Amino acid sequence: MSHPQRRAAIIAAALFFTGASAMSNHAISFESPQTGVAPEGWTSTLTGSGDPKWTVESDETAPSKSKVLKQSGRATYPLLLKNDSSIKDGFVEIKFKAIAGSQDRAAGIVWRAKDANNYYVTRANALEDNVVLYKTVNGVRSQLDIVGRKGGYGINVKVPSDVWHSLRVDFSGSRYRVSFNGKQLFEVEDSTFVDAGKIGLWTKADSVTLFDQITYGEARR
Repeated sequence: MSHPQRRAAIIAAALFFTGASAMSNHAISFESPQTGVAPEGWTSTLTGSGDPKWTVESDETAPSKSKVLKQSGRATYPLLLKNDSSIKDGFVEIKFKAIAGSQDRAAGIVWRAKDANNYYVTRANALEDNVVLYKTVNGVRSQLDIVGRKGGYGINVKVPSDVWHSLRVDFSGSRYRVSFNGKQLFEVEDSTFVDAGKIGLWTKADSVTLFDQITYGEARR
């Protein structure tokens, strides 16, 4: 490895492990004057087929005590991408509550999305009680091995329905760290998508999920 390469690797590692303090942070609110409408500044799309439905709703029980984002449509993978985002290294954190779904009750974070068929996603599932990180390539989703463990399917952790939880991913270079309710669960290493891309939200199948207090940050250069 050349000196410039070593220096870049050291900087990337430092940014990864210092977390939000090394980031330029942004908070997203859904304070639309209307409820039942799609949020401004986002694009509703999907991987696969179906009819996603993303709407702003009132919810005084939410962490923000105000408006939340609700996904109640049915699709293979409903997806909502933030229009003005383009992040290579950084973090995304969300609060979510899974409230219904007989096939799935999932909430996910998308990053480095090139389009609706190519991105990384980590998701928590209230029916399976686990958190998993995947890559979606040309519309095909596959889970990624956890660093230090070969095989398996994410991490088993309780994800009760009708309860607000936090999910976070920190990403730098080819390394991705996932935290749930403030506790780091695992890391994954993969270099399929290395360029900057959009961030977004994700659900699956018939999941009815609420999202609140979305924050994200980009590593300062």
